[in-house]
Amino acid sequence: MTTAEAETGRIVTTDIPARLDRLPWSRWHWTIVIGLGTVWILDGLEVTVVGNIASRLSEPGSGLAISSSQVTGVAAALYVAGACVGALFWGRMTDRYGRKKLFLITLAVYLAATALTSISFEAWWFFLFRFLTGFGIGGEYAAINSAIDELIPASHRGRVDLIINGSFWLGAVGGSLLSILALNTDILAANVGWRMTFALGAVLAVVILLVRRHVPESPRWLLIHGRDREAEDIVTDIERRVEQEKGEPLPEPHGEITLHQRGSVSFVEIGRTVFSHYRRRATLGFSLFIGQAFLYNAITFGFGAILTKFFDVPSGHTGYYFAVIAAGNFLGPLLLGHLFDTVGRRVMISSTYLLAGLLLFGTAWLFGRGVLSAGTLTACWCVVLFFASAGASSAYLTVSEIFPMETRAMAIAFFYALGTAAGGISGPLVFADLTGTGQVGDTVLAFQIGAALMCAAGLVAAFLAVKAEQRSLEDIAKPLSAVTAKAAAKGAKGHGGDVTPPSSSPA
Repeated sequence: MTTAEAETGRIVTTDIPARLDRLPWSRWHWTIVIGLGTVWILDGLEVTVVGNIASRLSEPGSGLAISSSQVTGVAAALYVAGACVGALFWGRMTDRYGRKKLFLITLAVYLAATALTSISFEAWWFFLFRFLTGFGIGGEYAAINSAIDELIPASHRGRVDLIINGSFWLGAVGGSLLSILALNTDILAANVGWRMTFALGAVLAVVILLVRRHVPESPRWLLIHGRDREAEDIVTDIERRVEQEKGEPLPEPHGEITLHQRGSVSFVEIGRTVFSHYRRRATLGFSLFIGQAFLYNAITFGFGAILTKFFDVPSGHTGYYFAVIAAGNFLGPLLLGHLFDTVGRRVMISSTYLLAGLLLFGTAWLFGRGVLSAGTLTACWCVVLFFASAGASSAYLTVSEIFPMETRAMAIAFFYALGTAAGGISGPLVFADLTGTGQVGDTVLAFQIGAALMCAAGLVAAFLAVKAEQRSLEDIAKPLSAVTAKAAAKGAKGHGGDVTPPSSSPA
């Protein structure tokens, strides 16, 4: 790595991104997956538990004066609103202060908020800490996705990102089964069981926090922010570990990039970059997030109410059904993830969105004709969500890799917040009314809204999706800090440095 002084910072030519991308899969990468990816399990646990215990919270003796509609409507909307606000706030902090600091802080916020939810004594307390729990989780989306993409090799980035985001549904399976235990008054008192579920979330967060301490800062972020010596030390240590594990030298890296190191990026520059220089990509990101947010609200919001109202499923048994569709959700990214790295992003993103939308239209038609039972409706949902989950996870992958390094966390935060606000705040309020009427036609309409938006997003992806498979992040979107060989040489000459021009320029 060579450097030269410039008026506002140093010019650095480095092969560190290429060195990270050429690494074979190793135990070290599993450490990243476990340390960072497991938080989605907590998110899935949170969302599912609240949906499934809503009926118990509203019953006399729960220890909390709150109605079922307040839990699934107001509290759900506040959780999502907190996640949107948290994503924007923490996303800005992540780009400015680094990935590691923020993925430790945001997890600590989640831990404290969910623990305090467990001791709720009034509805306002429950609402407040549902908002703050979401506030912590929202920050996780920006910090974690940016860190994962910057640490995982290009050849594995798609499948790893999809599987990690899909692990939300492992938490959902756990939440479903845990809610069955929490609702069993033969085991736990009515005012204790639901509190234990939130307390367990806090305990799991402590375990993840201990593992996460060993995950390093992103070398890519360090490079841009003038901490290239730290970046070099981290990458050298990773290479040493991988070589020891594999028992052979690593292949030579190919390609360098020259960067003009800088501090934080202003909101104006972020906005100009995303919405002026990358308008088509911004349209893509917005479409993908809106589509998946509405589809998931159309299916999963009021899930328990649909089963109990239309199929007379006891409220204490809805967790079994949700565990089945949650398993289908996880299997989608797990089994289809590698195709996003081989077949390609455009084909897989568009096809998973379109298939999910069309299958949900079919499910709505069957439901409207009255030919489904609780079991067959769950089976239909399971198939729909097998494809939808892979598509939804690819939305996070997409916005985390198609914008420049300096804007990555903020871009993830913005599209998550905007799409989730539209589908995740308005969705619960709209679908609560539709599924709450007990009318078949209203529930069919809820399904059709989600299906139509999913199909629309699939069509947008067919035309606008970026072919990012097997490519380095710097090749997909050139960093704002990148400089040309001519500019680098001029900076070195003017300040007496010795900068080697990069062997290739990122596209």
